[in-house]
Amino acid sequence: ILLVECNSTPTPVVLWHGMGDSCCNPLSMGSVKKMLEKELGGAYVLSLMIGNNIASDTSNGFFMDVNEQIDFACNTIQKDPNLQNGYHAMGFSQGGQFLRGLAQKCPQPPMKQLISVGGQHQGVYGFPHCPGSWFICKEVEKLLDMGAYTDFVQSRLVQAQYWHDPLDEDKYRKHSRFIADINQEVTTNPEYKQNLMRVSNITFVMFDKDTMVIPKESEWFGFYKPGQDKELMSLQDSDIWAEDKLGLKTMGGQGRLSFLKIEADHLRVPADFWTDEIIPRLKV
Repeated sequence: ILLVECNSTPTPVVLWHGMGDSCCNPLSMGSVKKMLEKELGGAYVLSLMIGNNIASDTSNGFFMDVNEQIDFACNTIQKDPNLQNGYHAMGFSQGGQFLRGLAQKCPQPPMKQLISVGGQHQGVYGFPHCPGSWFICKEVEKLLDMGAYTDFVQSRLVQAQYWHDPLDEDKYRKHSRFIADINQEVTTNPEYKQNLMRVSNITFVMFDKDTMVIPKESEWFGFYKPGQDKELMSLQDSDIWAEDKLGLKTMGGQGRLSFLKIEADHLRVPADFWTDEIIPRLKV
């Protein structure tokens, strides 16, 4: 009698931290990594370090061009032998939109699931809290005061690259180096749509009491209607959806998009949400 042992290896997971954090902070990403390894039966979990050490990883979250960060992450993932058959991805805060950019720009190895936890997919129009050091926050404040869309600031400040001014959409489209590009609002790149649609499922998590992200609806791909900063529109009311610029309308019609809400402030994820919503998605 021939006995064949079926060994089902859990899908690896790639994490991308948010602004002011690092790959390996034991109180945040380090804790998440350990929890996922345990809950997913020993799955390989890579928490991306953008740079050569934790200090540079943290500062690069403020001052390294986003597209260069995505190239760095792509290179890291492509060289990792544990990820060659594909991986699930989960990004926190700005790491959410960075991972979406990764999916659109770096299709190999394949991203299977994308979970965006508080990511700002239409950018932000406000910066009420800075989670970095005093020195970093003063530098961020100084650069934003100079003007988010100046070439000098766009080339030096990460948050300026996803700054979205609804009062001047033309300037936003003309000068945004990251978010306008990956949202197909400058030119149309067919590969962005094709590559994003290769992701099996995308989950957008919004924090309903968010005091960090303005507007919080950007976490569900919503934003202000153009020309003002009071009235909001959903993803489903936007040109991105109507013209299916990224394939999201198609994916939504196929049941491949999920929109989840947490009644808490930014990145305050309760334990039962991990158990009920996140872990089951990563076990697929």
